[in-house]
Amino acid sequence: MPLIHECVLTTLSPEGRPHIAPLGLIDDGDYWIAAPFRPSKTLFNLEHNKKLTASFTDDARVFAGLVVGKRSFPLTDIEGWPAPRLSCALAHAELEIARVDEDEVRPRFFCKVKHTESHRPFLGMNRARAAVLEAAILATRLNMLSREKIDSEIAYLKIAIDKTAGPAEREAWDMVMEKIAAHRGAA
Repeated sequence: MPLIHECVLTTLSPEGRPHIAPLGLIDDGDYWIAAPFRPSKTLFNLEHNKKLTASFTDDARVFAGLVVGKRSFPLTDIEGWPAPRLSCALAHAELEIARVDEDEVRPRFFCKVKHTESHRPFLGMNRARAAVLEAAILATRLNMLSREKIDSEIAYLKIAIDKTAGPAEREAWDMVMEKIAAHRGAA
């Protein structure tokens, strides 16, 4: 399996409006590959604008918030680059699409990294943040996975929350758990 950089992508509409979404970029050596599912706003924007920005954050609330539909995270303009970054980003990468491999389900956008920049120090790994990220990914696949699979994954991930979460990680965890519970209530 390839290395995947979990980040928040900023893509631009044909009119230049920014859209943020969580996405794992596949590290292919010469390229970072964005492979959003059809249909999505991210995919539409990538088909219409070749420049995008990957923001790297350690704030689990951003990933959780995006998964539950919150889109109002502050953005910061980047000098000389059209797609802004998350204001809370530890670092960002400016990417430009070099080629596209079409696919009916998940086209692959091969991006060249044009520039990277750090904004704040990274202070180390945290198991609870990783658990929130994994739970957020599960929450995007509720219609694809069995209830048993989701329950067993959540039970395991909750161990890290119980042992290592701070207030921000607990808030993020609760957001994702509410989304999963709401899905079950609607099912």
